[in-house]
Amino acid sequence: MAALLSRWAALSSRKTVRGCQLLVPLSCRTHSDSSKPAQVHWAKQGLLKLYEHFYDIENFFNWSLAFRNWKLRKQNAYYGYTQSMYGAYVAAAYYILCQRGAVRFAGQEEWIQANRRGKFSWDFLTFKEVPLEAIDASHSSITYDGLENLVCLTELKYLSLSNCPYIDDWCLSRLHVFGDSLEELRLSGCPRVTERGLASLHHLKNLKRLDLSDLPSVDNRGLVRILLEESLPQCEIVGIEYEDGLLQQSLPGQDPEKSTSYQNPNL
Repeated sequence: MAALLSRWAALSSRKTVRGCQLLVPLSCRTHSDSSKPAQVHWAKQGLLKLYEHFYDIENFFNWSLAFRNWKLRKQNAYYGYTQSMYGAYVAAAYYILCQRGAVRFAGQEEWIQANRRGKFSWDFLTFKEVPLEAIDASHSSITYDGLENLVCLTELKYLSLSNCPYIDDWCLSRLHVFGDSLEELRLSGCPRVTERGLASLHHLKNLKRLDLSDLPSVDNRGLVRILLEESLPQCEIVGIEYEDGLLQQSLPGQDPEKSTSYQNPNL
């Protein structure tokens, strides 16, 4: 009987030891897997830190966007003080040069423009009484508010707004002030310009050349050209062909090859 009791006690102790082994972490059983829990631990800490600072990252992006908007408004502020001190022509030239653009005064052949670093000559201050007749604001950050510095230039003949990301239909609606003087207008590469803004150009009765190349937001480009030629018969329109956008889209279930067009089939 004593032998049976001692044997039962030994078996019970083995079961207890095995049960304890199941509670031991895997990292304590083998030495080869000791790096995995550490990696998991650091990954969890990284995710926890990222979660804790999520709102800080969001606030940073919001602050960055607000800073860009503030900088854009500052670049397009109204140069009223400069205009009162030096006149409208010098103030407009100063605004364009600060936008890294170029200007040319009446009777002059050379352009005054900023270099790659944004530096420019102050010779334009000597043209206080000379009308400003040409402006090249290509690739600039000019906006609707910034145009307030130019609307007083009633002698302006040339204006280039090519590749300006903030020029839109509202900006084009302000160009009617140049209706008696403007002869050439460049709007190529302006992504926000649509046919609604182009329709407002009918006020430019003296316009002789209009560049509408690469306007991705303009639909029915060929039709827009026809309408502009009717409202501006003396103007040469470049960058848009008659057949651009005139092909009618095929109806549901219709063969695209059999779709009709607005073109005269007898031509």
